[in-house]
Amino acid sequence: MSIDDDVALLERVPTLRLLGDASLRMLAIGSEQRNFVRGDVLFNLGDEADAGFVVQRGAFRVDDGAGAEMIAGPGALIGELALVVPMKRPSSAIALEHASVIRVARSLFQRVLESDPAAAVRLRDEFAVRSSQIASDILMAGAKLTS
Repeated sequence: MSIDDDVALLERVPTLRLLGDASLRMLAIGSEQRNFVRGDVLFNLGDEADAGFVVQRGAFRVDDGAGAEMIAGPGALIGELALVVPMKRPSSAIALEHASVIRVARSLFQRVLESDPAAAVRLRDEFAVRSSQIASDILMAGAKLTS
């Protein structure tokens, strides 16, 4: 894929779209592509997480080890939180078919945010809105459980 194709793919990811064209181009140029065959492990539960992955083609099963799983296909961002904080992987991801991802290292993501403070503010605001929504959802679920 070309850099322009990678930028177009990154632009499909709601979180990354907030960064804008210049920052997306920097991410596309600095990221690496990785290819997988069916059964290959992208990462395991408990691994150190230093990057997020945008699925280019194919699909991955993401499983938290406790029964919750999802399928991540083209345009999905796997490991979003690892872009901003050091952490251990809360899940495993395994290729369901021939697949490829764009690996975005946290160090690259942070350099991009440092070079574009306005993009960093947009991202911070988006995370704040999401955190507020999660807190609201938890309160509503708790209220339903106690009634």
